Parts: sequence; C-alpha cells; structure tokens
Amino acid sequence: MNEVPSMLEIPDYPFRAFIFDCDGTLVDSMPLHYQAWLASLQQHAAPFDFTEELFYAKAGVREQDVVIELNALHGTQVDPDSVAHVKAQMFLEIIPQVNEIKPVADYARSLVGRFPLAVASGSEEPIVRGCLAANGLLDLFPVIVTPAYVKRGKPAPDMFLLAAEKMGVDPKDCLVLEDGQAGIVAAEAAGMQWAFVPRTLR
Repeated sequence: MNEVPSMLEIPDYPFRAFIFDCDGTLVDSMPLHYQAWLASLQQHAAPFDFTEELFYAKAGVREQDVVIELNALHGTQVDPDSVAHVKAQMFLEIIPQVNEIKPVADYARSLVGRFPLAVASGSEEPIVRGCLAANGLLDLFPVIVTPAYVKRGKPAPDMFLLAAEKMGVDPKDCLVLEDGQAGIVAAEAAGMQWAFVPRTLR
C-alpha cells in the first residue's frame, strides 16, 4: 500500500499513473510567485489591484491569460507577454528559496519505479525544472508538460491529456494531484480523478 499523507485524500481506485501539478502541490512556491507577480505588475505600472485572493483563485492559469482577463475586466492594456516575461525572470532568481511540500513530495517518491509519473504545470518549463531540481525532485518525473506544449492551458484539459498520452496510460486511469481550481476543472474535463492538495500541507 502506498504511504498516503493523512491530509491527502486519494480516491480508492487502481490508478496506473499519477500527474502532479508543481507550484503549490510539489513545491511551496506560491508566496514567491505572488511576490514576483506584484513586482512585475508594478514595473509595468498596472493600474489594477492584484490581490492575494485573486492570485490563488487563478492558480495554474497561464500568466498571459490572467493579464488578458484583468485587462478585459479593467479596460486596461497592460502587455501580457511582457508581464509574464519579467515575472518569470524575477522568479528564476529566487528559485533557491523554494522548498518542497514534504508530504506530497514524499508521496511522489513512494510511487517511483512502480507507476509512470508526470508533472503538468501552468508555469514555464525553466521555472518548473528549476523548482524540481532545487528540491531533488526532477529525476522523479520523466514527463513534464507546460503550456508551451499545448494550445490551451488549464482549465482546459490539454496538458493532462498530453501527459497521459506521453505516459501511455488511458486518462481515466490517471490521478491528478492539484492545489488550484483551474487544475481540478482541467482534470475533470480530461476524464481524470483528482486529489486536492490543501494549503495546510505546506
């Protein structure tokens, strides 16, 4: 039997593969992502508030899509690609401060060698690989899928479906571990079951 952390509710099903989100699931990077977001928006003189509540509500959504949505909401024209680029550069500098979320990382380690494992993250690949590498997790995941590989990011199912395809496993036999609502919606749209990673695990 897999060692399942007590606060992680894994559905009772004979899963054949596991897909992990990265930020807020495997690594406790969300507070640092929020800092980088605020700094980038300030640098771009964004006239709208980006509250912590809104930031967490958009967990897993591609940065450019968040800015596009905020522009539409506030009638502004902040450059989505530039905000995302500057934010990514700022975050890359603080990756050494990112720690693993131990119960989830340990669960992933317990599955290695017995099941195919993948990461599907809304962050750019250098950020995902950097966060995983900083915590000795990169080698656990032969498959890493980011928005660059698909037409649509979360909450669309594209990333999860591609991860299942790369692992050679039917989507219905995959379990997704996620901390964001967009990821849960994406998992359901992909026909996958999911396990929610609460902030209390961090």
